[in-house]
Amino acid sequence: MNIGCHVSIAGGIFNAPQRAADLGAECFQIFTRSPQGGKAPELTQEVLEKFSAEMKKNKLENFVVHTPYYINFASANNRIRYGSVAVLRDELERANLLGAKYVMTHLGSAGELPEPEATAKVVEMLSKTLEGYTGTTELLIENSAGAGKIIGATFTQIAEIIKNVNHPKLNGICIDTQHSFASGYDWRDFEKTLQQIDQEIGLEKIKLIHTNDSLTECGSKKDRHAHIDEGLIGATAFQKIVAFAQKNNIDMILETEHEKVLDDIELLKKMRSS
Repeated sequence: MNIGCHVSIAGGIFNAPQRAADLGAECFQIFTRSPQGGKAPELTQEVLEKFSAEMKKNKLENFVVHTPYYINFASANNRIRYGSVAVLRDELERANLLGAKYVMTHLGSAGELPEPEATAKVVEMLSKTLEGYTGTTELLIENSAGAGKIIGATFTQIAEIIKNVNHPKLNGICIDTQHSFASGYDWRDFEKTLQQIDQEIGLEKIKLIHTNDSLTECGSKKDRHAHIDEGLIGATAFQKIVAFAQKNNIDMILETEHEKVLDDIELLKKMRSS
């Protein structure tokens, strides 16, 4: 398994591999466009070749793509829902051109819709997104912290969505340790939490781990990342999470603040070798 972090694509997407390598990352995550909105930078043949050359130069094999923040498949607004479909499909195609292993996405908020109706909308929109998609890059659903009526706070709900979409390129999840902790999955009671996730969705569905400690208590429903061992999940739990990831060959991506992400990477590597 590889340990890495999210890096910027400022100045061109081909700058990302070097930035990752400079931090000691063995894999990395990027946005391929502004997460807030706007036109996506064109992936010309020259850009793709330069990106590939930088991957080789820095001896990096795995990277993943995170979708923009504004994706919402459960919106009551048709334009937002279908716009989300267009953006996610474009991200899948772009990630496939670049050679990404995964694209991961949040699902959005139910807003004024009742939860069963919102979940059905998500299934419908994801099915439309994946219609005719033949790329090698797979789609992962990332669990949410559970604030408001956000979809995907429980692994039971995500399992239902994956089952009903029923597409070979959507067969897994990216677990965010902080989001799951905020949603009531207590990593400090590691065996119990692992058993609960296994019962709800199956441990084999875990393809990637967003590795973040939590500034807020278990069940807080607040998305507040902390550096590893500076939050309420703590080092003992992360030692077990790292061992689980290593045993199952699951890459770990940090999304902590950049001023100390280097320290976080080194700490996770120490846990892996201990």
